[in-house]
Amino acid sequence: MPIRYSDLRKTHAAALSRRALLGVALAPALTGIARAATDGISLRGSIDAGEFGVRAGSAEDQRAALQAGIDAAARNGRPLFLAPGRYRTSGLVLPSRTTLIGVPGSTRLVLQGQGPLLSSRGTRSVLLDGLTLDGATGSIPDTFGGLVQFESVSMLRVTGCAVLDSPKSALALTACNGWITQNHISGARDYALYGLDSEGLTISENEIADCADGGILVHGSVDREDGTVVTGNRIQRIGARSGGTGQWGNGINVYRADNVMVANNRVSDCAFSAIRSNGGSDVQIVGNNCLRSGETAIYSEFVFQGAVISSNVVNGAAHGISIANSNENGRLAVCANNLVRNLFPVGPYERDPPGFGTGIWVEADTAVTGNVIEAAPLFALALGWGPYLRNVSATGNVIRDAGIGVAVTVVEGSGQTVIANNIIARARRGAIVGFRWAERVTEDLTIKGAEDWPHLLISGNR
Repeated sequence: MPIRYSDLRKTHAAALSRRALLGVALAPALTGIARAATDGISLRGSIDAGEFGVRAGSAEDQRAALQAGIDAAARNGRPLFLAPGRYRTSGLVLPSRTTLIGVPGSTRLVLQGQGPLLSSRGTRSVLLDGLTLDGATGSIPDTFGGLVQFESVSMLRVTGCAVLDSPKSALALTACNGWITQNHISGARDYALYGLDSEGLTISENEIADCADGGILVHGSVDREDGTVVTGNRIQRIGARSGGTGQWGNGINVYRADNVMVANNRVSDCAFSAIRSNGGSDVQIVGNNCLRSGETAIYSEFVFQGAVISSNVVNGAAHGISIANSNENGRLAVCANNLVRNLFPVGPYERDPPGFGTGIWVEADTAVTGNVIEAAPLFALALGWGPYLRNVSATGNVIRDAGIGVAVTVVEGSGQTVIANNIIARARRGAIVGFRWAERVTEDLTIKGAEDWPHLLISGNR
């Protein structure tokens, strides 16, 4: 019997109708799948976790079924897909070649009992995408540091995930290499991300908020090359639950980790520093926006050799930028082209004289050039402390509205210092003034007395 064209049209219309209905029903899942594919993570050939008895929304612990699915998928080198819903679980161990994928904002693993929620150790590759990891209803014993804990993972990728309300740190990483990108992390009782002895992590484009003791920490167990890149993150409202004078409460903290780059981040409302490098040599802190820091906005301190602090915006802090501790061999820096303004004279603890309210403070082997400093109630620039001043050049800076424009140490033993070609406007207590420790001991050196201090060359300032 011949097939009429009208019959073909009816059959095709019915198929289109069924296809359209199916598209509406699957739209949320397809959106997640399309997003994952766009990120370079294909669900083609993935295994549905439901095949192992994993049930979304169940009040029962899903650990056994989830672990079976994770192990089987990893053995076969295939992704494991978790459909939208809540999965109560804990203690999942991720073997090499784990790829665990969910639907962003809809697939939620909830910590039940003691954590960590996910862990992996000594593995070649682990990939997490599109998962919400929730620690609000569980706890983590002292033997673990984070809701998600990875050690010696040589190719780690965590992308498009949300890590919420961890009882400790959200992500605790030791000796890992890889990418932590485009995640939302909030509510951690300790830190958003603690990276120890990293092997070249990239931490980028994450949104971090409301963590009790710190944002992103890049630490070394000993002084060593680290190579982590921290870029494009938004970090806000970081507390200092554990107190201290800067050990906690920092948006980005580098400690004993060399060759770290901290670039183009927006960091606001931290209890202490927006960016704090302690003992980090060859660190670059470039192009960051640092707003409303409780203490020093940007710090390079203690035993370091080499720091570039450039093109940052600091608006609101007790101190703007500090490059300090030449007594501990902290030395060799460039501080250039930063905008520092709206400093305030109070901080999170009682400070010895001369107090808070300085724009930029440096000590040894440092060029300070092209910076603009406005509204510094104490000093706009502070050069040295006691005898700790050596090979400092402060040139071409613009200073406006300060208590004192440039405070420079004149204690015996201070090293060669050039203060030249700066513009200093509205310095209420003097443009350039000599100090012995916290005590003012000279008149304005732009007017008279500069020749009494042979370690100083002061010229061309207006």
